[in-house]
Amino acid sequence: MASQFRKDVLREGDKTNYPKKGDRVTMHYTGWLYDPSQPNNRGNKFDSSVDKGTPFEVPIGVGRVIQGWDQGVPQMSLGEKAVLTIPGNMAYGER
Repeated sequence: MASQFRKDVLREGDKTNYPKKGDRVTMHYTGWLYDPSQPNNRGNKFDSSVDKGTPFEVPIGVGRVIQGWDQGVPQMSLGEKAVLTIPGNMAYGER
């Protein structure tokens, strides 16, 4: 289990437009269980908007998603692609 929140940028965004609390964001995501014994720490995939073919839309920063997203997504600018490593206490707990 990841012990702390971390954001690793894969592709820079415009570094100008960041979502604010309550803004509706549209994004693709893929959720992997954290497994340090696997390449890139990726264990089993548990959900993916990419696989579903439809981006996820949600207001951010208002408790509609896990705490890790409410913290991490507002740090991302328009067009940015990043990996958020989210500990259990900021997601769904220890599983």
